[in-house]
Amino acid sequence: MFRLSNLLKSVTAGKPARVLDGSIAIWNFTNRCNLSCLHCYSKADLDAVDTLTTENIMETLPKLKANGVKFLIFSGGEPLTRKDLFDIAARCKELGIVTYLSTNGLYVKQSNAEKILDTFDYIGISIDGSPEVHDAFRGLKGSFVESMKAVDLLNSFGNTKVGIRFTITKDTYDDLQFIFELAEEHNIPKVYISHLVYSGRGLENLEMDLSKEQRITAVNYILDKAFEYYESGRDIEIVTGNMEMDAILFYDRFEKKYPEYAEEMKRRLIEWGGNSAGRKLLNIDSEGFVKPDPFFPVKIGNILTQDFSDIWTNEPTELLQKLRVHPRELGGKCVECQYLNICNGGSRSRAYAIYGDMWAEDPSCYLTEEQIKGNN
Repeated sequence: MFRLSNLLKSVTAGKPARVLDGSIAIWNFTNRCNLSCLHCYSKADLDAVDTLTTENIMETLPKLKANGVKFLIFSGGEPLTRKDLFDIAARCKELGIVTYLSTNGLYVKQSNAEKILDTFDYIGISIDGSPEVHDAFRGLKGSFVESMKAVDLLNSFGNTKVGIRFTITKDTYDDLQFIFELAEEHNIPKVYISHLVYSGRGLENLEMDLSKEQRITAVNYILDKAFEYYESGRDIEIVTGNMEMDAILFYDRFEKKYPEYAEEMKRRLIEWGGNSAGRKLLNIDSEGFVKPDPFFPVKIGNILTQDFSDIWTNEPTELLQKLRVHPRELGGKCVECQYLNICNGGSRSRAYAIYGDMWAEDPSCYLTEEQIKGNN
């Protein structure tokens, strides 16, 4: 995740950045879901049966903590379909693990809203455009209205724990402005914008990914909003995901607007380090398989048959060791890129999906040759 708003505020104010002191685990606790989204990397559906028992999960949580996991994102499927979800989150709190809930919001009701807010440190609800676009993308008519009811209900308690999550594709591209207008109108404190990664239904629907020209236009619009909010004092945080090259366009814009802080910003971007799959990011799927990120085409172990400590720390696979080299040793235009230590080459899943080579350049990278070689 690229927390551009936080970087913008902290660097210009001379304050410490929000540093990831530890690793993030994204855990797909279930593959059961009440929606059938076009981009779903886990191909979730309502008929899925849970593989992991409460005991399986509870046994693994202390091992996550012992191996440096400080943040756990509850994902799925739709995580709120699990009856033991609040017990799992309570155990995380006992262990000192920060919990994020990623949900479509359809199971958020007046009866459980306060409990959700008390349990989780942050709640992200998926909104993928205007009502028509969202409903088509998510596969259920009326889902936009229900998801927004959940956003407004949770925000009505007067906290800043709730944000919206938007995946940008050709289907949702024209609604990017709508998403920001929605955040402004409903006083939503955080907007997370995810780029498409080629996995699951997202791999089956490659044609819905943006062209590089569309992506540059979209990212520049996102940057416009980030600087607008900062300069006007509007308290809406913007985060982008799965496109670490966004940091380079951001830096180029920042350097022009705030040259006196450019050196410090570049230092912090290098410290951030770009794509962290297998290094500071891991995924456990609904069957217990461990992967470097949720989209990754290769599994590195399974918590049902192996100790997590062995998978992640004691006996890391050769793949995991290579992913942890920073910056990574990659091919293509990454070889000559002056910014490799910032973006770390982007998504290995996209590289593998398009080129069949885990160590090729990210095919979605939109940087020009001039930017890569520093001739701009």
